[in-house]
Amino acid sequence: MLLEVCTGGYEDALAAYQGRADRIELNQALPLGGLSPSILVLTMIRETIPTLQVASMVRPRAGGFCYSEEEYKVMLAECNALLRAGSHGIVFGILNSDCTINVERSKRIIDLIKTGGREVIFHRAFDNCKDLNTAMETLIALGVDRVLTSGGKSTAWEGKEMLCKLQKDYGAKIQILAGSGVNAGNIKALVDYTGLQQFHSSCKAWKEDPTTVQNVSYAIPGAPEDFMYDMVAIEKVRELKQLLS
Repeated sequence: MLLEVCTGGYEDALAAYQGRADRIELNQALPLGGLSPSILVLTMIRETIPTLQVASMVRPRAGGFCYSEEEYKVMLAECNALLRAGSHGIVFGILNSDCTINVERSKRIIDLIKTGGREVIFHRAFDNCKDLNTAMETLIALGVDRVLTSGGKSTAWEGKEMLCKLQKDYGAKIQILAGSGVNAGNIKALVDYTGLQQFHSSCKAWKEDPTTVQNVSYAIPGAPEDFMYDMVAIEKVRELKQLLS
């Protein structure tokens, strides 16, 4: 049973490690769904926590996953830079405007990752594909190692039936990582229902910064209070890891 923690920076990565996470997904701008991280942050993680497995996000902007030619060039450059900085894997997702996998662009990124001997992870852009079975077969044919998915629903719990089906039909050919809304209250039931062995969680808590709102507001949408920001909580990582064990 593997636990991957979604992190937004160096302190998050350190908290995930101290909580005994098996792997992190490294991002920045988590309130936007996660964007490509700073190369400097990745370098610090690799230098100070060398045993921590890191899968780095390559996502140039918020919103959907149908990118312009300029955005795609940025993705290729970021992928190269993150691999050179020591990322163990690259997380990405590229769709066509009709919500199918963009095979040509995905293949170029996959070949780049595989040349470096690293892991290829397709993120929850998968959940926006119009046919999940066809999309999964496409990703398997392309050589993707792992798919992060909530079963085509907003949360993994809501998508548990599809997660179970995906694991049964494709689990021998590709790693399926369940994510979105995974927490201590449902992880045991998800394990029992789906048969999955890998789970992705934010393990999120809220911290105060009194300078967030004064003359103007820099509040994060969804925060319980305007002056709060999210961070990885060591105790939540540790609790999830213990439950999986």
